[in-house]
Amino acid sequence: MGAANKIDDDIKRAKPYGLVLVFSVAVNILFLLVFFFNFFVGFQYYWKLSWSMRAAMEAEAVASESCSGHGRAYLDGLLVDGKPVCECNTCFGGPDCSLFSPGCAADVESGNPLFLEPFWMQKAASSAVLVAGWHRMGYAYNDHSSISEELQRRIQELHSAVGNAVTAGRFIVFGAGSTQLLNAAVHALSLANPSLPAGVVATPPFYPAYKTQTDFFRSMDYKFVGDASLWKNVTDVNMNIIEFVTSPNNPDCQLKKSVVESPYAKTIHDHAYYWPHFTAIPAPADEDLMIFTLSKLTGHAGSRFGWALIKDEALYKTMSTYVTQNSLGVSHDTQLVALKLIKSVLQENGREIFDFGFQTMRSRWENLKTVLSASKRFSVQEIEPQFCTFYQKVRGPSPAYAWLKCEREEDKECYQVLRAAGIEGRDGNKFGAYSQYVRLSLIKTQDDFDLLLQKMNALVSKEDGFKTV
Repeated sequence: MGAANKIDDDIKRAKPYGLVLVFSVAVNILFLLVFFFNFFVGFQYYWKLSWSMRAAMEAEAVASESCSGHGRAYLDGLLVDGKPVCECNTCFGGPDCSLFSPGCAADVESGNPLFLEPFWMQKAASSAVLVAGWHRMGYAYNDHSSISEELQRRIQELHSAVGNAVTAGRFIVFGAGSTQLLNAAVHALSLANPSLPAGVVATPPFYPAYKTQTDFFRSMDYKFVGDASLWKNVTDVNMNIIEFVTSPNNPDCQLKKSVVESPYAKTIHDHAYYWPHFTAIPAPADEDLMIFTLSKLTGHAGSRFGWALIKDEALYKTMSTYVTQNSLGVSHDTQLVALKLIKSVLQENGREIFDFGFQTMRSRWENLKTVLSASKRFSVQEIEPQFCTFYQKVRGPSPAYAWLKCEREEDKECYQVLRAAGIEGRDGNKFGAYSQYVRLSLIKTQDDFDLLLQKMNALVSKEDGFKTV
């Protein structure tokens, strides 16, 4: 009896373990079935992706060319023996961009925003665009417009997330970068009083395109008439003034407001740099006509995409007509790229790109300031720390440009002084300012900035009484 009872007890104790074993086997079989089903479906899916797989492989192959970290290869670049050719950064050469030219000048003249390239290399999957050869071949979208509704919605979402512009009650016009929209705005605003040409003004130092583009078109409806402060209190009812206000300003990166206070004046607010990687965002911009560009948001200057936020419907229609007559709208391919990039930015409400951008620009600004702190010959603009609503704290400056001044009386041609030292900046007189100033771009590649720092340090070290910082 004792042995039989022991066997019964053992069986009772083993039953739960047996059930667990059966359940475990059943779960494993289920997982295997799901795995093989997904593998079979996935295999069929990828097998069907014949054309896109080939396109993806081509893109991956080109992207894998490291070019020694001093250049890039591109899908639309030259091929030699079937292999993509590296396009080297300034001062680098050779088949793989590994050869540095010691006597090369630091080229910091342009506003080419390549500092964000490393960020997008980290975000390759979320930012890549694969386009079919038959993608939107027609002139218009399905609603007969030239604007992607989804892109328009995402732009509004972006401004809301960043808090840098009010979009409620605004119409949106797309353009080939902000450049096309700047002239579209001048054209539209000049029609308010067609009897006399409108006077286009800006406060020095100002972005050169305001003058050069206005002069280039030689319109009978408007002309560039210079410094906005000279037209501060226009009382002539027949005088139509159009003022450009850039905030943050290019080249000195200060937040700006309108100068002309006349009721007969109209203002174009250029907010190309009003993003958290370049400036604190004290409040959302809330003007009647605001212009933004993808170039300084994501760094994709070559995509040529910008947008205007417009309060007045009649002005919106006139600007839309200008863009349509000028270029039949913006390329559908460009709009698709912009949409993909903005969706990628919005994945973290902009935190990733703005954190990366701010830290990069802040570091560059601090490094340049450190070098110049030992100089009595050169100085740069002062930008005060300010509360930023995006970061919810006071933050220091991270400007796109250094507005450098030659302090010595004999250095009136500052551009030439820097050029002789191997630094190519942009002459201050191109911004309507004195030639004692030069704009130095801080937004190009890391190679460009490192070379600028090296050349500037060498120049400062030649000063009398120089002390190493």
